[in-house]
Amino acid sequence: MEPLVAAILVGVPLAWLVGFAAYVFVDAPRHGMNRRKWTAIAFFVPLFGFLAYVFERGELDYDPDDDPYAGGGDQREAGFAVHESRRGEKPLGPAGTEAADGNDGDDDSDGNDGDDEWNDPDGVDL
Repeated sequence: MEPLVAAILVGVPLAWLVGFAAYVFVDAPRHGMNRRKWTAIAFFVPLFGFLAYVFERGELDYDPDDDPYAGGGDQREAGFAVHESRRGEKPLGPAGTEAADGNDGDDDSDGNDGDDEWNDPDGVDL
């Protein structure tokens, strides 16, 4: 066997193992897990050790008050962050069409005029 082929056949899987183990080594403390134990599992049990780590780690908590990108109450419209340059523009409806202003004379509280929301053709009643 040629040395280049042998280096590729051994080096590529070994590089993947080292990469998985390095990721676990860096990421485990953020999730409150034992860094050394999970790094050893990820390295010595190929692929399944890394997948076990990914499925065993807990989710990170998210606090929007600590997120600098979430914006404050003055930067949000209807629950979505809006850039200052886009403030005051008319909102878009489905597929980029202009949104209805809500005063189309319908009686429903949900904004529909009694028809179902899918605009089924006549004769189709689900």
